[in-house]
Amino acid sequence: MSQALEEANVGVNETFKDLFSGAVGGIAQVLIGQPFDIVKVRLQTTSDYKGAADCATQILKKEGPSAFYKGTLTPLIGIGACVSVQFGAYNYARRAFETSNTAAGKSMSYGQYYAAGAFAGLANTFLSSPIEHIRIRLQTQPHGAGRLYAGPIDCISKLAASPSVAKGLYRGTSVTLIREAQAYGSWFLAFEYMMNSDAARNNVPRSEIPTWKIAGYGALAGEALWLSSYPFDVVKSKMQTDGFGEKQRYKSMRDAFAQTFRQEGLGGFWRGIGPTLLRAAPVSAGTFATVELTMKALS
Repeated sequence: MSQALEEANVGVNETFKDLFSGAVGGIAQVLIGQPFDIVKVRLQTTSDYKGAADCATQILKKEGPSAFYKGTLTPLIGIGACVSVQFGAYNYARRAFETSNTAAGKSMSYGQYYAAGAFAGLANTFLSSPIEHIRIRLQTQPHGAGRLYAGPIDCISKLAASPSVAKGLYRGTSVTLIREAQAYGSWFLAFEYMMNSDAARNNVPRSEIPTWKIAGYGALAGEALWLSSYPFDVVKSKMQTDGFGEKQRYKSMRDAFAQTFRQEGLGGFWRGIGPTLLRAAPVSAGTFATVELTMKALS
C-alpha cells in the first residue's frame, strides 16, 4: 500500500514538473515568436504584400511597433497552457511506452516518440484551436476605426455566436487536429533523435548535454515541425479568417484545400513559409531550453 502511494506521489510530482515547465516554455515561445507570427498570418491570408519584408515594413509604417504584438494577451495565457499540455501529454505517453517496453525488455522506438508527440498534439487541439482562432482574428482585423473586435473577450463572444461555438469559435478544428498531430509528432521525434544521437556519440547521459546544444537541437526540431505540417496551417488560417453566413468562402476543410490549389497552385500551401521558418528556430530553441532549465530547477 505504501509503495503504491509513493509511486502515485512520484507520478503526480512528475506531471506537475511537466506541466509547469511547459507553461514557462510557452510564455517564452509567445514573447519570442509573436512578431514573426503576425507576419506569417498576414501573408497566409491576404495577397496585399510582396513578401515578408514588405509585410513587416507596412505593418510598422501603418500600424506602429505595437501592432507586432496584436492579440498577444490571448496566446500569452493560452499558449502557456497549450505548451504545458503538450509537454504533460507527451511525457505521459512516453512514460507509458517506457513502462510497456521495460516489461518487454525493449527501448523506446522512434515510432513511439512520434506517436507520443502526435498524442500531445491531439490533446492540445481542444485549447489551441480556439486560442489560435482568436489570435488570428485579432491579428488580421482592420486597423483603427474599422476594428471588428474590441479585444479578446469581445472576439470570443462574437465568434461563439457566429453561429455557434462549434461552427464559430472552434472553426478549423478538423484541420487543426491533423496539423497538431503531424507537427508535434515530428517536433518531439526530431528533438529526441538529435538528443539521443548526441548522447550516444559523446558517450554521456542526456542530462549532461549542455543547454546551448539543447537550444540548437530545439531550433532544428522547430524547422522540422513546420516543414512537415505547414500546408495544414495555411488551410487552418484561411478557414479561421473566413467570413460568416453569406460571406463564408470555404464550406469545409476539403473545400479550402481545393480552392487554394485551384487558385494558387502548390505554392499557395507554402505562402509565408519564410518568416515561419525564421521564427521557428528561436521560438523552438527557447521553448526546449526553457523547459529543460525549469525541469532542472524543479529537480
